[in-house]
Amino acid sequence: QVQLVESGGGLVQAGGSLRLSCVASWRTSTRYIMGWFRQAPGKEREFVSQISWNGGSTYYTDSVKGRFSIFRDNAKNTVYLQMNSLKPEDAAIYYCAAKASSSQRIGRGLNDYDYWGQGTQVTVSS
Repeated sequence: QVQLVESGGGLVQAGGSLRLSCVASWRTSTRYIMGWFRQAPGKEREFVSQISWNGGSTYYTDSVKGRFSIFRDNAKNTVYLQMNSLKPEDAAIYYCAAKASSSQRIGRGLNDYDYWGQGTQVTVSS
């Protein structure tokens, strides 16, 4: 069983920064791709970023490229999402997700991931 716990959300002014964390409890012998998704009120959950099990490959949705950065510390079973230059349209609940995989890349759909956290709220004031 894999458990994911997000933290780091909060209220920030437009142009500000936040760092989200996702701590995972899992079998250390298994490799996991990690992803971040977000869901704004009245909208579907959408892909934000993905990182391979060894951190060697990262991917971003176009709207966050150059502003967000995903990285991981496998010694701490933690994946991070550094969010800079935040915009009001970035406001959402951010979810961490995991998929057991040795691949460098998987799909960006919700069904491509097996495990989900409960989410952390990010609010951006204009």
